[in-house]
Amino acid sequence: MKWLIASDIHGSAKYARELLSAFDREHADRLLLLGDILYHGPRNDLPEEYAPKAVIALLSAYAPRILCVRGNCDTEVDQMVLPFPILADYAVLPVGSRLLYATHGHVYNGSHLPPLQQGDILLHGHTHVPLCDVREDVTILNPGSTSIPKEDSWHGCMTLKDGLFRWMDFDGTCRMEYRA
Repeated sequence: MKWLIASDIHGSAKYARELLSAFDREHADRLLLLGDILYHGPRNDLPEEYAPKAVIALLSAYAPRILCVRGNCDTEVDQMVLPFPILADYAVLPVGSRLLYATHGHVYNGSHLPPLQQGDILLHGHTHVPLCDVREDVTILNPGSTSIPKEDSWHGCMTLKDGLFRWMDFDGTCRMEYRA
């Protein structure tokens, strides 16, 4: 199974379209969203083409293939307009013999790890900065931001297939890889 993983759309219709184009181009089976879907949040400027209603329509077409965790900007009101669950604080997925703990990153992150075992993977967004790091025998990964990249990073996402994580920009250029 191939996953496309993204975080921090923040209501940008432009980057939601680019994300879904990448999903189709990569022939991914599932889309894992790490939160902050519709609202830009009070600490961020409005992203390009801020149009939450358009993002709702775009993502709704892919609803059966989306798994999503709640970001710090996602609320019950957002859940009322989206046809897939968004309010889970985390999801746990098997990746080979490891567990992948997917969350937004505002609670659990590299500085505050959830209860994981040696070799497990923490996957989070929130910082808007791509990351691949190993701390305390746990791998910490961040796909970066779909719409508001920070620290000179790129608009993009990540794929996971057969234990290989690949970070890519929306042109399809691979920026980083990690084998789990």
